[in-house]
Amino acid sequence: MQSEPNRRRPAVDPHRFPGLHRRGFLAATGAASLGAVALTGCGGSGSGAGDDGGKPKRGGRLRAAFAGGGASETLDPHLANLFADVARAKALFDKLADYGSDLSARPRLAEKWEANKAMDRWQVTLRKAAFHDGKPVTADDVLYSYRRIADPKKAFRAKASLEPIDLDASRATGKRSIEFVLKRPTAEFPNILAAFGAYIVPKDSGSGGSASFDKKPVGSGPFRFVSFKPGRSAVFRRNDDYWDGAPHLDELEILVANEESARVNALLGKQVEYAHELNPTTARGHEGKGQIEIVRLRNSAMQAFAMKTDRPPFDDKRVRQAFFLIADRKELLKGALSGMGEIGNDLFGKGYEYYADDLPQREQDLDRARALLKKAGAEKLEVTLDTSSVAAGFTEAASIFRDQAKKAGVTVKVKMGSKDSYWADIIDKGTLCCYRSGAIPIESHISQRLLTNSSTNATQWHHKDFDELYQQAQSTRDKKERAAVYTRMQRRLYKEGGFLVWGFADWILGTARNMRGVQRDAPANTLDWARFDKVWLA
Repeated sequence: MQSEPNRRRPAVDPHRFPGLHRRGFLAATGAASLGAVALTGCGGSGSGAGDDGGKPKRGGRLRAAFAGGGASETLDPHLANLFADVARAKALFDKLADYGSDLSARPRLAEKWEANKAMDRWQVTLRKAAFHDGKPVTADDVLYSYRRIADPKKAFRAKASLEPIDLDASRATGKRSIEFVLKRPTAEFPNILAAFGAYIVPKDSGSGGSASFDKKPVGSGPFRFVSFKPGRSAVFRRNDDYWDGAPHLDELEILVANEESARVNALLGKQVEYAHELNPTTARGHEGKGQIEIVRLRNSAMQAFAMKTDRPPFDDKRVRQAFFLIADRKELLKGALSGMGEIGNDLFGKGYEYYADDLPQREQDLDRARALLKKAGAEKLEVTLDTSSVAAGFTEAASIFRDQAKKAGVTVKVKMGSKDSYWADIIDKGTLCCYRSGAIPIESHISQRLLTNSSTNATQWHHKDFDELYQQAQSTRDKKERAAVYTRMQRRLYKEGGFLVWGFADWILGTARNMRGVQRDAPANTLDWARFDKVWLA
């Protein structure tokens, strides 16, 4: 997901995880010798203890620990917000498409899609699939789901993603076929089908409110509902009739453990087999010691500083270019992320579809930075850098960059912001801030953050000619020609944009050594992340 909401998380439930107290914290952070962890890289597909996965084995219950949202949690897939919400939604429901490891759209419930010449009408054909009650997934279910998400009275996450669709004009053209009418040409329409939260539910589901999903939800996903206790646990059993093949597991239990130390301790204590979202320090502290596996999902989270391009001093592109050259990316990666990631090159989406990977890697060049600042009349520049403990590595990155800037004659004043309001505050306020993003397609990054009317334009990048290039890309049917337009846009951002992208953090998971089939090349929030229908217990 792009970023988690800034909700205060409740403490871990001591009744669900007995023994997770101060001693457990020390063990989990490596301060005690209660176990060890083997650090595993990202090559290959399935994880396992010393092998590439082996032959899948049927049976067993897998217990997975995530940070959660407390008593307000719901199984309404259209309200999925936290990673725990998405893991539960993926167990029960499907989308028409989802993102592959390169963030291109892959068919799921949609078997195929085809556009007209103008790219403003798309015909989608559904595959043969059934809901858990045996009823087939139909075009009416799809249209109902999308119209529910788009309800102006509701605040469903995928609403903005579905905005290009004229749902009043769109219609079923058969039991398993839909004609989507769009408000404008949209070459990347499949990305809409894969949008975060755009799950398909049976017609009239949730008509009595989101709470109805918490009692007996019916989806088309790989697992069937067994039980749900908000803020504590959800239990699912194998759907033997799943269209994409029945899961290997008999049951899946998704548990809530809000503190990272609690999740690691539960893994070390064999109370769970999967622990989500571990920090780099924990992983490094347990490296190479063999009791559990650490899985690093590459290119999962962009790490950056966002410069407001519409106000001094960053309304002068020479100042922005100077800041690109001040950054020592390797030092930032090592100091802020314990080296767990890759350096960035001032562009979003390294390794993703359309990424401009032919641009030279920027290196620190303090002499050139000073010269650019002098030309801009910005010698002895002072600037405030907003940061917060809202995300791992933010405060460390701010301190490191402050010291790097000092060598170029720039005084950076680090200002700590509220965890509760940080993401809302940085959109319009300030001049420079710490920023991160989860995995989304490059096209979505541009449309959501870099167009004049983008709602989350943290760099305040407002250029009509840039907007026109985006519309040109969306109207270009030939993929190579469309890629060339995206490359042109990225070259401009590389030269004078507002994002100083210094790195891409690995997303870190911990698994038991008998857990197999965890995909290592799937960034967080893509199809094969939290893909519990494809894992097994050896």
